[in-house]
Amino acid sequence: MKMRTLLSICFIVLFTSLNFGIYAQMADKAAPVIENGEAQVVEAFSDPSKWIRHDLWVETEFDSDGDGKLDRMHVDVTRPEQTDSEGLQLPIIYESSPYYAGTAGLDKDIFWDVKHELGELGKPRKHPEVTRIGERPIISNSQIQTWVPRGYIVVHSSSPGTGLSDGAPTVGGDNESLAPKAVIDWLCGRAKGYTERDGDKEVKAYWSTGKVGMTGTSYNGTIPLAAATTGVDGLEAIIPVAPNTSYYHYYRSNGLVRSPGGYLGEDIDVLYDFIHSGDESKRARNNQVVRDTEMKNGLDRISGDYNDFWAGRDYLNDMKPMKAALLMSHGFNDWNVMPEHSYRIYNKAREMGLPVQIYYHQNGHGGPPPVNMMNRWFTRYLYGEENGVENDPKAWIVREYDKKDNPTPYADFPNPEAKDIKLYVSKGAPEKGGLSISKPNKQGTETLVDNYSFSGASLAQAETTKHRLIYLTEPLTEDVHISGIPKVNIKLASSKPAANLSVWLVSLPWKEGYNTKITDNIITRGWADPQNHSSLTKSELLKPGKFYEMEFELMPDDQIIPKGQQIGLMIFSSDKEFTLWPEPGTELTVDLDGTVLTLPVVGGKL
Repeated sequence: MKMRTLLSICFIVLFTSLNFGIYAQMADKAAPVIENGEAQVVEAFSDPSKWIRHDLWVETEFDSDGDGKLDRMHVDVTRPEQTDSEGLQLPIIYESSPYYAGTAGLDKDIFWDVKHELGELGKPRKHPEVTRIGERPIISNSQIQTWVPRGYIVVHSSSPGTGLSDGAPTVGGDNESLAPKAVIDWLCGRAKGYTERDGDKEVKAYWSTGKVGMTGTSYNGTIPLAAATTGVDGLEAIIPVAPNTSYYHYYRSNGLVRSPGGYLGEDIDVLYDFIHSGDESKRARNNQVVRDTEMKNGLDRISGDYNDFWAGRDYLNDMKPMKAALLMSHGFNDWNVMPEHSYRIYNKAREMGLPVQIYYHQNGHGGPPPVNMMNRWFTRYLYGEENGVENDPKAWIVREYDKKDNPTPYADFPNPEAKDIKLYVSKGAPEKGGLSISKPNKQGTETLVDNYSFSGASLAQAETTKHRLIYLTEPLTEDVHISGIPKVNIKLASSKPAANLSVWLVSLPWKEGYNTKITDNIITRGWADPQNHSSLTKSELLKPGKFYEMEFELMPDDQIIPKGQQIGLMIFSSDKEFTLWPEPGTELTVDLDGTVLTLPVVGGKL
């Protein structure tokens, strides 16, 4: 009896010890930590030397380089070691790009010549070759320091026709949407991945939960939207930063041939050459089919009209299948990818009832939301943590004197308290006219003379000049908060059958010097082709001397103009930084009674 009792006690002690060891081992296993609705940095995931890094090729459903085989996209993976040692499955942060493997140089000869008459092409440009860079298995190191320690796996892929990915770059073509879709399908177990570009040994994403979020800036921000428009299952959330959402809006404006800021003479075929870093043996064929046929026949630098080619590269037209939650980010003073790109997609997603937020800062190109904002977004939709982010304010706007990680929340953008007010012009050329809520009558006309050699900044500062018309409010007696999309109606006549039309909204006196901020002088801008006064899809040669009525939007803005400043509507023709440069001398005559600025102002008072 005593022997049995002793054996029972020993068995219990042994069993308890074994179980304690198992529980201790389980307790030691690494796992994501979520606090206050955000994924936290976990020490066990934070040692880069222990990360597993490898690459592979994902098979797509298209053959864009015409070699008779389905294109494969080059993909890299960075994941915590516990995805192997402990069988841990984690969600994915995914970024794709055409830039990872190198780009062409920016020699001025690769851009289109802009010094020629409207309706002409100018001299031919050069076609550069890209020298591919980069080594396997690492395509990029972006995102990994932020997200891997927080319990995510980071994935990159090179776009079609770039780096070690098959295919042809199309700059907004369907294959640039279907390529990231294929990668997401592989991450969710629906597509095949291979260890080699031409091999047949498969790779499985056994470490993936099947929950994917995408982010990136500029072109890398366009691709998340492109993927989302396919409606692919598993893409739960996207955070595009300064994305190009329409190549027409990037290279044209209301019918006008207009360059993106900082890249005068760039067009879609220039960008194609810039990113074409793929297989050298496929480049001649890709050039002939894509650049020298499809793009040459579709881009239309003669009229600048919107056509089927551009419609096929406008993601607003493809949003019906989209279901991913959207956090959009942009700068109000981004004159490269202008802020309308984000707003038009945000607005449509909002209309569709998708979870949406928009973050705007006051600087230029790029600038993601604060990490904590992105973290809340990804934690909610990739981890499924009910942190209430979908009930947060819809708009987060960095005020003029604040840092980008300290945005001010608003119910929405435009500010719901903003009301449109109409401002009418009164004559003053060649000096400065008036701009007020009172509508004067019988103001007659005023004329400006086009001359591209004068910059917009110099025209805004000039006391008197015949090369622009400018109309100013009285000095503001209190701060004025503009929020939304200003709009202009202009009735004008041209002395020639074609003319550029540029409009700036400025804050005067113009400030210069070390302490000048990016928000100090230019409020917003817009451009249009008078030949497209009645249709964006069909130009009409102007009859010299005949008046035409135009209505178009300026870029979205949310800005507080301080008291003491004057808001100015400046109308001129060729914009040295953005438009073509025709021979100076074209006259634009503006009918003042037919010219109105509609300005969205919080509180509705100026």
